[in-house]
Amino acid sequence: MAIELICRKLGMTQVFTDGGERISVTVLEAAPNSVLQKKTEKTDGYNAIQLGGLDRRPKNTPKPLRGHFDKAKVAPKRVLRESRLSAEEVEGYEVGQEIKVDLFSQGQRVDVIGTSKGRGFAGVVKRHNFAIKKRTHGTHESFRHGGSIGAGAYPGKVIKGLKMPGQMGQERITTRNLEVAKIDAENNLIFIRGAVPGHKNGVVCIRSAVASH
Repeated sequence: MAIELICRKLGMTQVFTDGGERISVTVLEAAPNSVLQKKTEKTDGYNAIQLGGLDRRPKNTPKPLRGHFDKAKVAPKRVLRESRLSAEEVEGYEVGQEIKVDLFSQGQRVDVIGTSKGRGFAGVVKRHNFAIKKRTHGTHESFRHGGSIGAGAYPGKVIKGLKMPGQMGQERITTRNLEVAKIDAENNLIFIRGAVPGHKNGVVCIRSAVASH
């Protein structure tokens, strides 16, 4: 159980380590998240805090949500997320409190959660890395097809979960055990070594690694 900080993906660049190694990093803008609500076992059946991130114009905020933000004395936010915590951890936070990028430290292992880029309807070669059939010896019209999907006389149906063409991407992805290469607390930036899910300006959440290598 850990806090999932709401961030915005700015893009990728390169930085140099202290040892002179050049590494690729993803830059995330982690503007301060505000605690909007505390949930407890007694009142809600579980322990968690609700965070709000990425500012939103008040005129574009529905009235019910505006009341929710006003109650917490927080400016309207575009993204709301809950982080499950223990009862003791929930007690350590107050409504209206800001959680900043200094929650993490350089060298720490983290998990990044985001929505992958949507690739539309894709075939089995692109979607599942199927091999392309040989373009010789009589093969025709089906160089990129998946082949037979039948299962014989028994069970006499297409097996559930079979790899077939379909919608690719646009799904929740968690990339685990990434390294925090650098923290820029002054500009609310966090540099993650490697790639993270999602498109430029996409919303991602970052948390302490659940299970490190």
